[in-house]
Amino acid sequence: MEQRQSLSAGVIAASTAVMLVFLAAWQWLPALFEVPVFMLPPPTRVWSEFLRMWQAEDLLRHTSITAMETIVGFVLGSLLGLIIGFVLGVSPRAETVLSPYILALQIAPKVAFAPLFVMWLGFTVYPKILVVILIVFFPIMVNVLTAIRTVDPDMINLARSFSATRWQMFRMIEYPATMAPLFSGLRIGATLAVIGVVVGELVGGNTGLGYLLIYGQGQGNTAMVFVTIILLTLIGIVAYMAVAFAEARVLHYMPRAQHFSV
Repeated sequence: MEQRQSLSAGVIAASTAVMLVFLAAWQWLPALFEVPVFMLPPPTRVWSEFLRMWQAEDLLRHTSITAMETIVGFVLGSLLGLIIGFVLGVSPRAETVLSPYILALQIAPKVAFAPLFVMWLGFTVYPKILVVILIVFFPIMVNVLTAIRTVDPDMINLARSFSATRWQMFRMIEYPATMAPLFSGLRIGATLAVIGVVVGELVGGNTGLGYLLIYGQGQGNTAMVFVTIILLTLIGIVAYMAVAFAEARVLHYMPRAQHFSV
């Protein structure tokens, strides 16, 4: 236990040291090489811009809207991927019929759908959420489908020999088998969700961090662009850590080496 705690403390110390070195290099190296401040503002300038945006640009509201769109789109996309993946996994005929259309939907650029959603639904939160659903859906669906297809057929036959119902086979065999691949897909989806929100806000947004990103670009305010990028990154990190925390709680019975990770 003490060895594990000392190892964790060492990792945190090393990570903090890397961050401090990075910030120091960012602060002083550009000036040393005569890089203009408007091209690469130092961290102190970015921090000052953050404080200004917090007061003058209603930064908290824009950040909250982006976080809400990320969470809602991620949850809905995950549920849709889970359901469709299970249906296709237990029904080869359904997979044969639907897989070409699902594959075409995945291959089509998601950016191309964003303007269409804006024309349909206007400048609201719904186009952004739909883009997130499209992006999150596929990796989770594929992971669940693969997990269902790789379930040991002998276990299914054994359950049938004991006259197990369809619900019992799902609850006792298929559901546990899909949990680790599902969380693997959720980890990927948590990071992709932020990308989907930004795409939607860049195309047709008047609120959110994506809107501030475009606004900062239009004003030539590089520090403002850096602030929005950092906040978007933090939202993605929080989403990923939330999934990792839920995975550790749900799959605590599995050896660490068997956890799916990205």
